[in-house]
Amino acid sequence: MEPTQPKDLPPGKSELAVNQFHLHLVSDSTGETLDAVAKAALAQFDGVRPIIHPWSSVRSLGQVERVLQEVKATSGIVIFTLVKNELRDALMEGCSKFQITCVPVLDPIIGALGTFLGAESQHRPGLQHAMDEDYFGRLEAMKFTIEHDDGQCPEDLDLADIILVGVSRTTKTPTSIYLANRGYRTANIPIVPNCPLPRQLEGVGDSVQVVGLTISPDRLVPVRRSRLLSLRQEDTDYVDPERVREEVTHARRLFSKKSWPVIDVTRRSIEETAAEVINLRARRAESGDV
Repeated sequence: MEPTQPKDLPPGKSELAVNQFHLHLVSDSTGETLDAVAKAALAQFDGVRPIIHPWSSVRSLGQVERVLQEVKATSGIVIFTLVKNELRDALMEGCSKFQITCVPVLDPIIGALGTFLGAESQHRPGLQHAMDEDYFGRLEAMKFTIEHDDGQCPEDLDLADIILVGVSRTTKTPTSIYLANRGYRTANIPIVPNCPLPRQLEGVGDSVQVVGLTISPDRLVPVRRSRLLSLRQEDTDYVDPERVREEVTHARRLFSKKSWPVIDVTRRSIEETAAEVINLRARRAESGDV
């Protein structure tokens, strides 16, 4: 039975809580692009609670029909990245029939690129996930990054693209993994009180981008406390506010002495920190220092 639509609600919106709605993500590949787009868009609205319906690897009319059956039953909004015209047309016609908003998120970008390049899209799903040279490069970068986490294997730091340096709990590891997924061989080195940095760090070439990560001591203390609680450990020095301030101050002085660029991660997400690291590397390359 088709859900009733209250008169004061627009077409495509079920009788849910005001801040709740169904969101259908329809992709002919893994759905990663749609997921990222949806998260970025939803972040602009306070208090919304979408009910996500992910539909990945949709590559037949039968699959589109199953999607439409669910869309008809729940209403909401549909966003998609289907590239085959017959699948796109079937989905959009079905949504139009049910008065459901349907958004082709890649159309403006593909259209603009086609006009600029004077070429037509290949209309082939999943090309961004092809097992090409870039794909295997990311695998190599991930392997390197895992092997060089938390100061491990310092003997070949000169093979890194990026080296992150910072005190404990400044998001070095997750940022390194994110950068590796972008194809950058990333090592990270902790700054530990009374422990020297690996001597090999001094010998890295100009092609290696070294970046210092810092954080507000007031933010770092609760982060460390939470970490200790999860491990069921106690370490008063590790979370002592005065000692933490000394660690952060020492790290900042070290970064200044080495002339390493510094990123404050206090209010940055992992993605934002990684993006700034990539920007630093790009600007360095443009200046001819790499």
